[in-house]
Amino acid sequence: MQLKKLNDLTVEQLFEAILTLKSVDECYVFFDDLCTVNEIQSMSQRLEVARMLRLDQTYKQIEQETSASTATISRVKRCLNYGNDGYKLALDRLDR
Repeated sequence: MQLKKLNDLTVEQLFEAILTLKSVDECYVFFDDLCTVNEIQSMSQRLEVARMLRLDQTYKQIEQETSASTATISRVKRCLNYGNDGYKLALDRLDR
């Protein structure tokens, strides 16, 4: 787990703060202050790439629809196959 290397009180505080948010509107406000537009777009793009990979869409389809690079698609696929199942956890819960 890559984040275990960063496991300290400030990272834990960040995650605890995110868990206190109660609506999409609150997330917009918090993440607008916390991140740049590009950072938010990158994270949302990776989540969409993960969703599309789970639907067995091709790199070409994903690249065309999301504008993600093949490097980004490969990294997300590696996380889906060999990661900590974070994408799976989040996407499964979104599907409910």
